[in-house]
Amino acid sequence: MAADPDLVMMAAPISSSQFKTSCLGLVDQVSASGEGLVITKNGQPGAELHPCGLHADVEIHGDLLAPIDSPWSALE
Repeated sequence: MAADPDLVMMAAPISSSQFKTSCLGLVDQVSASGEGLVITKNGQPGAELHPCGLHADVEIHGDLLAPIDSPWSALE
């Protein structure tokens, strides 16, 4: 089975204590490499750090910040 090219690759897990002491460097590393990072606590996955950005399949149409002309049905 071929790997999905849109999935973020994950680096080896790191403990929360290691993350705490190296946080800024790890954020730079994830940003530069594009690989996500799993942060563990007591050996169990607790959080993931991913690079910022849109998924490859996301398409933006129109102005996302422009006011809307009609009310949303959820607000009625």
